[in-house]
Amino acid sequence: MADVHSKEIRSYNMSMIKGKNTKPEMLVRKFLHANGYRYKLHDKSLPGKPDIVVPKYKTVIFVHGCFWHGHKNCKYFVVPKTRTDWWLNKINGNIANDNKASQALKKDGWKIITIWECNLKPAKLAKALHTLLKKLS
Repeated sequence: MADVHSKEIRSYNMSMIKGKNTKPEMLVRKFLHANGYRYKLHDKSLPGKPDIVVPKYKTVIFVHGCFWHGHKNCKYFVVPKTRTDWWLNKINGNIANDNKASQALKKDGWKIITIWECNLKPAKLAKALHTLLKKLS
């Protein structure tokens, strides 16, 4: 099946997708700050460069996009019909990197919280943020 966009338009669309400061990440950050938590962002000294680091609780938070990190059984993770092999290699590489970083962080005594993008949609947002607070305390 052919792509509905030209190669140039597809390339532009993909280049506009951010890796940092995404809307889901900003939601979590604003919530944490409003609840008195202080944190560091994208700490390059830690494996996987976690999105949010809460040093006081030795906790890292990853805010994962369902597509980019291959969220199983999620409606937002759909394998593309074009360049399928390339995309699966990309996504499986992301999953492998996530696992490697998590193992290294756990070995160093860090607590890891992963929040999926789909759980930050309006219908599930309150529950996800409440769960986050319980995991942090």
